[in-house]
Amino acid sequence: MKTVLSRRRLAAAGLAAVTLATTATACSSSSSSTGSTGSAASGTYTIWDPYPQYDNSSAWVQLLTKCGTSAGVTVKRTGFDTTDLTSKVLLAAQQGKAPDVLIVDNPVVSTLAEAGVLTDTSATKVDTSAIEPNLLAAGQLNGKTYGTPIGANTLALYYNKNVLQAAGVDPASVKDWASLNTALAKIKTAGKKGISISAIGTEEGTFQFLPWFWGAGANLTNLSSPQAVDALNLWTTWLKDGYAPNAALQDTQTTSWQEFATGQVGFAENGTWQLSNAKKAGFPYGIIPIPAMNGGTAPAPTGGEFVTVPVQGDTARYATSEKLVSCLSSADNAYTTDTALGYIGATQAVQQKQSADSDLVPWIQAVQAAKGRTSDNLGTKYPKISQPLWTAVQAALSGSASPSSALQTAQNSAASAK
Repeated sequence: MKTVLSRRRLAAAGLAAVTLATTATACSSSSSSTGSTGSAASGTYTIWDPYPQYDNSSAWVQLLTKCGTSAGVTVKRTGFDTTDLTSKVLLAAQQGKAPDVLIVDNPVVSTLAEAGVLTDTSATKVDTSAIEPNLLAAGQLNGKTYGTPIGANTLALYYNKNVLQAAGVDPASVKDWASLNTALAKIKTAGKKGISISAIGTEEGTFQFLPWFWGAGANLTNLSSPQAVDALNLWTTWLKDGYAPNAALQDTQTTSWQEFATGQVGFAENGTWQLSNAKKAGFPYGIIPIPAMNGGTAPAPTGGEFVTVPVQGDTARYATSEKLVSCLSSADNAYTTDTALGYIGATQAVQQKQSADSDLVPWIQAVQAAKGRTSDNLGTKYPKISQPLWTAVQAALSGSASPSSALQTAQNSAASAK
C-alpha cells in the first residue's frame, strides 16, 4: 500500500527545516541538481546527498557506485545544496518520488521523521548497534531511530602557541571556566585578543553557545535556569572585559576564524572543518576540548549527516536500501568518507583508526562528549527553542538586556511557541 503524506504536514516540516538551515557543518556548495526515483524492476536505486561539490570522478561518488555494485543494483546519485536538499525531499515525498537513500543534515532528521518522510530502522533492518549512543541520539525520536550517522563534526578550542607562550599561558592549565578566564586575562595583558567566537543571530550563534550552555549544566527545556544565566554571563563578561571582540555579534564561524588567522588571537572556538585552514595559518597551533564550567569536557553540538531511508510505496526496496546503507557505514568505507569530509567516525572502530593522527585526538575526545541538538527527544521543538536562545544571546551581548532578563524572555517565547 502506498504511503500518502498530507500537504499540511509536509508544509509544516518545510518551515521547521528552513529554520534549521545552518553553516555549522563542514560541507557546503552553491550548486545543485535534480534527480528522480528509480523502479524496483529497473535495478536502479537513487541516492540524494548534500555534497554537490563532488563530481563523478570523486572518491565519494566512486564509493556510492561500488556500494551499488555490491548490492547488485545501479546507483543514480544526485547532490544538492544542504538547504535545497530538504525542500526537494519534502516535495518528492509528497509526490511519492522520494529517493531510496537520503543523506541529510542531522538536525533535519527529526523534522523529516515527524513528517512521515523517513522509515525507522526497525523497518529497514539497518544495524546501528556499533554507533556511539550520543551521536545516534540526533536521529532518534519517540523511541525510534531514523538512520545512522555517517560521522560527526563538532566544536573545540584552537589556540595560537605563539600568543599563549608570549602571555605565559600553558594550554594544559585550561581545565574549567576559571582557568580559561585567567588565560584570557593574561593574553589581553600581553597585548593580544583573548578568544574569537561567533554570536551571530542565527542558528550558527546557538551552535557556538551550546557548549557553554550545556557545560554549565543547563538544559534546552529551561532557557532561564541559573545554569543558563551562568553561561550567558560568561560570554557577556568576555565582551565587557575585552577578551572577545564586539564583532562577535556579527561574526559567523568563518569570519571569527579569519580573526584567529591574523595571528593576534589566543583562542578560537571553531570546528573540525577548520583543521586544514589551521595547517595553513602560518603559526603553530594546538587544540583542546571546550572546558565545562567546573571541569571536564563540555558537550558540544554535533554536526554532520545521517544516512536515512525514505518511505517507499514498494517496501520490498528496503532490503536493497539496507545493503547500500550498510556498505556506506561499514568501518572501512566510513573511515574513508570521514577522512574526506573532515569528520570524526561514529563508531569506536573508526575513531580508533583515526586516533593514529595526533591532530584528530582532541577532536575524537570532543565528539565523544558531544550531543545532538535535537537530542532529549526535542525533535521539531528544537527550532522553536534555538531562535529565542540566539535572540537572548544577542540581547545580552549588545547590552539591551541583562542575561537573566534576556533568557527569561527566551524561555517565555519558547514555551508559547506552537
